[in-house]
Amino acid sequence: MYLALFLIVAAMTVLTTAFFQTQVVEGQRYAMRSEENRLRPVTMPAPRGTIYDRNGEVVATSIPGFSLTLLPGSAETIRETLEDLAPFLGLSGERIQALLKQRSQRPHDLLTITEDATYAQVASIEERRTAFPNLLVVDRPKRYYPAGSAIGHIIGYVSEITKEELELPVYRRAGYRQGRWVGKAGIERNYELELAGTDGARFVEVDAMGRIVNPRSTVGMRAPVAGNDVRLTLDLELQKYIETIFPDTMKGGVVAMVPSTGEILAMYSNPSFDPNDFVGGISSNLWKALNTDPRLPLLDRTIVATYPPASTFKLLTAAAGAAKGLVNADSRMPIPCGGGMAYAGRYFKCWSSSGHGSLTLASALEKSCNVYFYQLGIRLGFRGLIDYATRVGFGKPTGIDLPGEVSGTFPTGTEWWLKRFGYRPQPSEVLSLAIGQGPNDMTLLRLAYFYSAVAGNGTAPAPHLVIRETGAAPDTAEASSIDLGLTTDGLQALWKGLEMVIQPGGTGWLSSLEKWQLYGKTGTAQNPHGEDHGLFVGFSGAPGGPPEIVVAAIIEHGLHGSDVGPVVAKAINNYLSRVHNLPFDPQPTLAERYEMGTAFGYDKYPAPLVPRPRDAPLPPAADSTGSRR
Repeated sequence: MYLALFLIVAAMTVLTTAFFQTQVVEGQRYAMRSEENRLRPVTMPAPRGTIYDRNGEVVATSIPGFSLTLLPGSAETIRETLEDLAPFLGLSGERIQALLKQRSQRPHDLLTITEDATYAQVASIEERRTAFPNLLVVDRPKRYYPAGSAIGHIIGYVSEITKEELELPVYRRAGYRQGRWVGKAGIERNYELELAGTDGARFVEVDAMGRIVNPRSTVGMRAPVAGNDVRLTLDLELQKYIETIFPDTMKGGVVAMVPSTGEILAMYSNPSFDPNDFVGGISSNLWKALNTDPRLPLLDRTIVATYPPASTFKLLTAAAGAAKGLVNADSRMPIPCGGGMAYAGRYFKCWSSSGHGSLTLASALEKSCNVYFYQLGIRLGFRGLIDYATRVGFGKPTGIDLPGEVSGTFPTGTEWWLKRFGYRPQPSEVLSLAIGQGPNDMTLLRLAYFYSAVAGNGTAPAPHLVIRETGAAPDTAEASSIDLGLTTDGLQALWKGLEMVIQPGGTGWLSSLEKWQLYGKTGTAQNPHGEDHGLFVGFSGAPGGPPEIVVAAIIEHGLHGSDVGPVVAKAINNYLSRVHNLPFDPQPTLAERYEMGTAFGYDKYPAPLVPRPRDAPLPPAADSTGSRR
């Protein structure tokens, strides 16, 4: 009897303890689990933050959109529903088969038919709602890019997250799940966590078999939280204007930036793509066309493609000589240019077979004389030229806040040469490097960045695209800034040469503008795969003031640097006219005026610019509207 009593008491104690643990201690957890079994969340995507340019113009925004989703059901029911929806949504037989295959792999999940349904399509379906009881219509913000292809590479695009991306720590920490849309390239990708926001959900009741009891009844709701807005340094009007003046049948790119702040004003790559085509999922045919197009429209020719800098690199050779005190604006080399020179058992040609004669540093830049810079390269020496170029960043990425930037190629020393080519560099190798040839290629952004330092006071902060609250550059700016180590005299020596390039007799003369004093340098890069590439880098500002914009451009296959100059000149004219509140007149370059027969006797030039003193403060940071004036 006592044993039976003991067992009864023990059993009651265990049961009471278990009941207390279940109902009191963990009652809330089990209640939540019960609710989770009873309710199924239907995701309500958060609107991505709006992206603005420096003047408050919308670069990317979210507009109302709709997604259509089918509830779990038998394969036959799903097939019949898809076939009934086909006339309204334009579903092809191939698309229906793909959706049925997806349903067979996950039969108990919601089946998304489209995430980019139009208002007209949804209205047509809602009129026949009783015919589609198993269809859910969910509001889904849709990305929209007003400038279209003009901003394709710089802004990127959004698409559904992949399984591989879900495994990335950054997305795992953020709680991303399958079906979420994320930035895949450009600003959309680099600032994903700022733009994305937090998805919400509405809850519908399901039965014991997991079937939704009433798809139109919402048991509860968690509102989505919109993403943060982002303001860019980009000048959208300049970006769109560059697209209109860039030869549409040619490949290349343009980069424009503010030399004193590192702010990117424009980054355009041609051919481009329209990011709106990716909204809601890009069609397989268009995706295939973009990837198989021999013109490579998905390639960003401003930060991913690299090119030999050609004669535009001569300015770095000149800067290295000036920084080391080897030359000034009036320095001449011992050997006049007669069309070439012999060195170390080889003969090195100048681009002009008739030669340029005896030149100063400034006139050598004006004529882009190879022989002059051959000799300056010899004076610097292989080690001296390499040390200076690598110190100012050649061979490294600029650190711009965009994904995918490549570093370019530039030797770091004899060991680099030995490892790459299997032999130590010969003394004559410095001649090729000095004129921008040899193992020397870079992105267009890197070239624009270097010229920004020349256009400033010999220094330049790192290029960046997003305006922070303080208007400052990203955290990496200080580490990757450029200091050319030039005195005021050395800087003015470079400026004098760049000014002469745009005057009569200079290689960039036909790019001159009537309203603005242009400084620039031409380059024609040898291309082992075909015709040469044309490059031009220029800067300008208000007459008598410091430079306000630097523009670098390249056009592939078939043009010389002097042919590219007008694109740079027009972009500068567009920007400065608007910044200084002048009526924008798309005034022709001198080359175009010659074609019109109105340029003869043209000999007037605007007042020259002045270098900004090394200790001068930077321009004021952007205010809340992004305007600097």
